[in-house]
Amino acid sequence: MKAIRRFTVRTVLPGELAPLGRLAANLRWAWHAPTRAVFAAVDPEIWAAVRHDPVRLLGEVRPERLAELAADDGFRAGLAEAAADLDDYLDASLWYQRLPHDAETAPPSAIAYFSAEYGLDAALPQYSGGLGILAGDHLKSASDLGVPVIGVGLLYRHGYFTQSLSPEGWQLEGYPEIDPRGMPMSRLEDDGDPVSIVVDLPDGRALVAHVWVVRVGRVPLLLLDACQEDNDPELRGVTDRLYGGGNEQRLRQELLLGVGGVRAVRAYCARTGHPEPEVFHMNEGHAGFLGLERVREYIGSEGLTFDQALEATRAGTVFTTHTPVPAGIDRFPRELVERHFSGPVALEGLPVERVMALGAENYPGGDPGLFNMAVMGMRLAQRVNGVSRLHGAVSRSMFQGLWPGFDVDEVPITSITNGVHAPTWVADEAFAMGRSLVPDSADFDTAQGWERVVGVGENELWEMRRSLRGRLVAEVRARLRHSWHQRGASDAELGWIDDVLDPNVLTIGFARRVPSYKRLTLMLRDAERLTSLLLHPERPVQIVIAGKAHPADEGGKRLIQEIVRFADDPRVRHRIVFLPDYDMALAESLVQGSDVWLNNPLRPLEACGTSGMKVALNGGLNLSVRDGWWDEWFDGSNGWAIPTADGVQDPDRRDDIEATALYELFEEQVAPLFYDHDEAGLPKRWLEMVKHTLVSLGPKVLATRMVRDYVERLYRPAACSSRRLAAKALSGARELAAWKQRVVRAWPGVRIEHVEITGMDDPPQVGGELTVRATLVLGGIDPEDLRVEVALGRVDEAEELVTPSFAELAVLAGQPAEGPLVRFAGSVPLARSGACGYTVRVLPRHPLLADPAEMGLVVVPEPAAGIGGVVLR
Repeated sequence: MKAIRRFTVRTVLPGELAPLGRLAANLRWAWHAPTRAVFAAVDPEIWAAVRHDPVRLLGEVRPERLAELAADDGFRAGLAEAAADLDDYLDASLWYQRLPHDAETAPPSAIAYFSAEYGLDAALPQYSGGLGILAGDHLKSASDLGVPVIGVGLLYRHGYFTQSLSPEGWQLEGYPEIDPRGMPMSRLEDDGDPVSIVVDLPDGRALVAHVWVVRVGRVPLLLLDACQEDNDPELRGVTDRLYGGGNEQRLRQELLLGVGGVRAVRAYCARTGHPEPEVFHMNEGHAGFLGLERVREYIGSEGLTFDQALEATRAGTVFTTHTPVPAGIDRFPRELVERHFSGPVALEGLPVERVMALGAENYPGGDPGLFNMAVMGMRLAQRVNGVSRLHGAVSRSMFQGLWPGFDVDEVPITSITNGVHAPTWVADEAFAMGRSLVPDSADFDTAQGWERVVGVGENELWEMRRSLRGRLVAEVRARLRHSWHQRGASDAELGWIDDVLDPNVLTIGFARRVPSYKRLTLMLRDAERLTSLLLHPERPVQIVIAGKAHPADEGGKRLIQEIVRFADDPRVRHRIVFLPDYDMALAESLVQGSDVWLNNPLRPLEACGTSGMKVALNGGLNLSVRDGWWDEWFDGSNGWAIPTADGVQDPDRRDDIEATALYELFEEQVAPLFYDHDEAGLPKRWLEMVKHTLVSLGPKVLATRMVRDYVERLYRPAACSSRRLAAKALSGARELAAWKQRVVRAWPGVRIEHVEITGMDDPPQVGGELTVRATLVLGGIDPEDLRVEVALGRVDEAEELVTPSFAELAVLAGQPAEGPLVRFAGSVPLARSGACGYTVRVLPRHPLLADPAEMGLVVVPEPAAGIGGVVLR
């Protein structure tokens, strides 16, 4: 019989072993090897069977074994040491606590970090791909640095999905139910009763959620769970599956995450004494509604108007975009969103037309019938970033319409390149090797520390790589056998699996989600050429592939079936493997055991990608299209760049060109280098490349570097802006809102009437200067509320200024105090030779603006009046 409901009965630990429960309840065990060793010692066989899940381990171990451990002095000593180490970790003064905390520029008291998914450990399946893994690494690194983050997400009772294959190689999905009581989390309660978070819905319905708290080291992660008896069956399913359901289901999820998430943070802080967040961070547009709830709070508790509350909210909000393609953004029909913010369910003080304007695509190419969650997130945040340098540039182009009149480079979207949490992803052997050479872990944040790491001997480094490759081979064989059993094969048919892969053969890893732009099947463009690579008599390669297609993505499933059918061929099945059910446990084996990590997306559609970073930290190399982080940090010697056919419009031709380049790299560079061994049997040049990779990438790819960047470049400035607006009963927010309204009303009357220059009577020369005078009509705006600039730079064939420099013009002294025309003057040095051009522009100016382009307002002269070419000699 099949159970209709799953639940977990927890074991009762002897008093001597009580610290085991506390260690299991804090997810630090997921990245702390000594704590995992304590759990492994409880029962090694069960530890392996439960896939290193401490909570499941304690539920499976026999009472007799617990009694033995309670009487074992050696085990209790190790347990006490691990418990004391956790206490020290939770209480220590770390990097964040040592930052200057002066009144003006102190870092925020707390940061609320909202994400639709979190990849923390395979035991907590609340993630689908890179966004979730990044969010998990963000929380872990914040904990390691002492950054007071509160994570906020949803608890999905069926996670994303488990993946298996049909006999024909078609992806099949399963949705096993999880029981939060059997996971490392506890319910937020008030005097023994669960705290309830309520979000009103149309038609008089209310969505009720309880809050589960996951301890991620020092960081609490709040997960909202709608599977409650107070909800009808339909609403209980709101948190059933990650990224499941239609538009209304997704909208309800995002309302619960954003609006409900803020309310959960307030409830958590009230009950635990945790400092209230000064900064709210939206990790993608899924969490965009948090800004509306904060606007409601300011209106309700502080008596602000909508515009004033909007300014107060924006000042303390950070938005991170992760997608370089419009199709990756959540966009809802306007009428659906409007229904959830109208009438009885309207948020108090938020007129529905103002809410709808925040998500409107009212720019060239936008769809007026859709509500765009990313656009709303950007309008509700004063600081916006992409997740790699290239992705920042792509995002500025993608969202330029929100800041009309500004060049792409001036769009106020910065970038912070992602990083990875090394203790989670680096093999114990690699960590031990590094620590033997660099005892102080803080030194790993510097290039000098990594330079000491490469002092390891080639033989030791090569043996470590052989060990990790061998472990991957064993893992592949076990998973492949399990997959074939699921596909209906018997043991008698699977003897060949014992010879799948070879621990001594160059091993390529390729694993990711399977949207079309990641090109899972690019390697199959010339199947015979790939076959010859796999079966080369002297220099064979072997490839391990994994990935999930979204359940609704039929195209992605066909790509998986295509690669599976190729890998099923008896000629090559010992050299190429597709492993279903890609999760964090499999990812860990792959990034540690692969010699080369292959990544071949369509450039520039990879926002960042982080798997290759993990490979590099384990002594592997990258072979990738120069997209995402690889475009930024590839230096010609730390891996290989696949040449791209940018500009080729025919997608088939582009794929053919890039696939050919991929084959050539394997044939002519990668495989020969790997198999070029010296008299001692070592690939010296390969190992030199590995060492250079560690030095060049080690300090850059760490998530601790990433989180520091967020603190210093976004969180601290956001907190400072928020404090300035909140000071003196939010007088700053009131002032800024009134000033913006006044400027916006008057802006149509601002124009540049006349521009004249001096300093060009003779042929201008580098080292001279251009004196500029501009006559403006101000339209009732005070001169001090404007910034008038001259821009000077090289010009291209279209007369566009290229990377111009700017100089401010000042109000010309001696002119009448009253009058419709105001003259400004100033000079700009002539620092560049060649064909140059100039123009003048006018921007709003206020000390509380975070960026001159923030309001999207700019005035420039008509070309005939303000732009002229000059040749500098």
